[in-house]
Amino acid sequence: MIDRAHPLPLTRQSGILEISRSGLYYEAIPVSGRDLEMMRIIDELHMAHPFMGSRSLRDQLRGRGFIKLGRGHVSTLMKKMGIEALYKKPNLSKACPEHKVYPYLLRGLAITRANHVWATDITYLPMAKGFCYLTAVMDWATRKVLAWRLSNTLDASFCVDALEEAIARYGVPEIFNTDQGSQFTSEAFTDVLLRNKIKISMDGKGRWRDNVFVERLWKSVKYEEVYLKAYGSIAEAKRELGKYFEFYNQRRRHQGLDSRTPDAVYRAMLQVPVAA
Repeated sequence: MIDRAHPLPLTRQSGILEISRSGLYYEAIPVSGRDLEMMRIIDELHMAHPFMGSRSLRDQLRGRGFIKLGRGHVSTLMKKMGIEALYKKPNLSKACPEHKVYPYLLRGLAITRANHVWATDITYLPMAKGFCYLTAVMDWATRKVLAWRLSNTLDASFCVDALEEAIARYGVPEIFNTDQGSQFTSEAFTDVLLRNKIKISMDGKGRWRDNVFVERLWKSVKYEEVYLKAYGSIAEAKRELGKYFEFYNQRRRHQGLDSRTPDAVYRAMLQVPVAA
């Protein structure tokens, strides 16, 4: 939008476009190698010990050689990764106050059929020289991953893309469950659900157990795939994760599904062929 070669001054151009003039001179600073290494360790610790907050993580990192490290820096990295300690908290603030939050609909509900309840979430993925974010849409009863997307930012668009793909391929569920993250409370996301007449359910903030099956998926993805590799790019991550999710759906047998695969259980519950 801004043309630095145009005879119109930059001040005037920014005024016409109603953007901050200071933003014209901002240059993004890449995340340092030290911070990327700390973020990788924080991610592993968070998956193994999700109750750890910034103080505990700081102490763990100091024990691994990051001596001059303060709690504030760890807290900043956690925010950049989109994670927080998982425990019951009083007086919870909303992730985005201007967005509508919907009630939790799954309490006491028996979920025993495919396309009854779908769920989604976002997780941080470390790479060799950077990081990205992964979102996935899962069928609650069968654990089948219906769609997924990668992004290098935490905006809502890649979550909306995954949702729309899942609906296009598998129809609509009765209920869709998320947490109260700003991506899922955004109008762009909830409008897709409302337009398709899907009931919206949202966890109480900090109640990670309300979406426990997606949390278990993240643990499987990271320990069985991501931590074993160092993706060189998002393109490589997309290719390798595609192979993993095919394995997860079609060949990985789950004890919670009587040692059957998510695909097999999903097909059996629907009793009709579904999209490949």
